[in-house]
Amino acid sequence: MTEPELPAPRGPLSRTIVAALRNPAGSGMQTPEVEVDADPFGEDLQLALYACYELHYRSFAGVDARWEWDPDLLRLRGRLEGAFLRALRAHVDAADAGVDDALAPLLIEPLDRGGVSHHLLDHGNVEQFREYVVHRSLYHLKEADPQAWLIPRLTGRAKAGVITVEFDEYGGGRAERMHARLFADLMRGLGLDATYGCYLDRVPAPMLAVVNLMSMFGLHREHRAMAVGQFAAIEIGSPPGAARLAQALRRLDVADPACAFFYTEHVEADAVHEQLMRREVVAGLLEEEPDLESDLVFGIRATGLVEDRLAAHLLAAWNEGRSSLRSREADAFASGATPAPGAGTR
Repeated sequence: MTEPELPAPRGPLSRTIVAALRNPAGSGMQTPEVEVDADPFGEDLQLALYACYELHYRSFAGVDARWEWDPDLLRLRGRLEGAFLRALRAHVDAADAGVDDALAPLLIEPLDRGGVSHHLLDHGNVEQFREYVVHRSLYHLKEADPQAWLIPRLTGRAKAGVITVEFDEYGGGRAERMHARLFADLMRGLGLDATYGCYLDRVPAPMLAVVNLMSMFGLHREHRAMAVGQFAAIEIGSPPGAARLAQALRRLDVADPACAFFYTEHVEADAVHEQLMRREVVAGLLEEEPDLESDLVFGIRATGLVEDRLAAHLLAAWNEGRSSLRSREADAFASGATPAPGAGTR
C-alpha cells in the first residue's frame, strides 16, 4: 500500500503539524501552544485538521505510526475540532426542525438548476469535469471509510442498516466493484492520476472541510447521530446528481465507459440506500435514542452547509473562467497533462 506524501503547509497550524510528523512520535510538538485563531473554514486550519485525521486512514509516507495517538497532537487536534465545530454551529440551526423536515429538501429536485451537476451537464467542459473529480478524489478514493466508524457505535436496526449500505459501498465483497476502485477507474479514464492522496496539495479548503466533517463526526462516539445525519444526507441526495454527471460525460463525448459507470452505479445503489437510511438507520437510531434527533438534524444540515460552500467555490471559479484548484499549473492541468503528485502552490 502506497502512502501519500506529506502536504505542503498553508499556514502556522499546518506547518506545526507537518513539521512534527517529520520527526519520531513522542519527540514533542515544536510549538505545542500554537493559537487556534485561524479562519475555521480556511486553508490552514482545514489542512491541519485533514493531516491529523489522515493518520487514522492511510497516514503519510515516512510518518511514525505512533503519531496516530500522540497526546500532544490529539490535544491540538481537539482545539482545531472545537474551532471547526463552533463555526458549524454558528451557521447551522438544528433546533427548529425534526429529522423529517431536515430530510425533506433532499427528496425534492430543485427548480433553479443552479448546482454543480447542473452546470457540468448544461455548459461545463471536460477540464471543469476533471477538476471536479480531483476535488472529490479526497473522499471517493476512501469512499465509505469515514462512515465505517459508525458500525461499533450503533445497535439493532441502525447498525444492520449501516452494514448493509457499507457492504454495497465496498463492492459486495468484490474488490473490483468497490466504489473507491470504481472512482479510481473514472480518474484514469479522464487522464488523471488515481494514486491515493496525490492531489492533496491542489485541493482547497472547501473540499477539505467536506471530508473533515465526515472524519470528525465518525471518529467521535458523541457525534454518532451527526455521522448518521451526514451519511443519510449523501446517500439520499446523491442519485439525481449522479444521473446528471453521467449525462454530462455523454454530452462531453468522454468515451471510456468506466467514467460514466461510477455515476450510473451510484444512481442505482443510492436509490436503494435512500430507503435503508431513512427506514432502518435513521428510524432505528431514533427508536433507540430519541434524544439524539437534534444532533441528527445538525449532521444533515452541516453536510448541506459544507457542500454548499464547495459548490459556491467551484461555480465562482468556473464562471470567472479560472481554475478551482490550488495550482499555478492550471492551464497545463486543464489541457490534459497530469502533473507530478504533490505539485501545486507551495
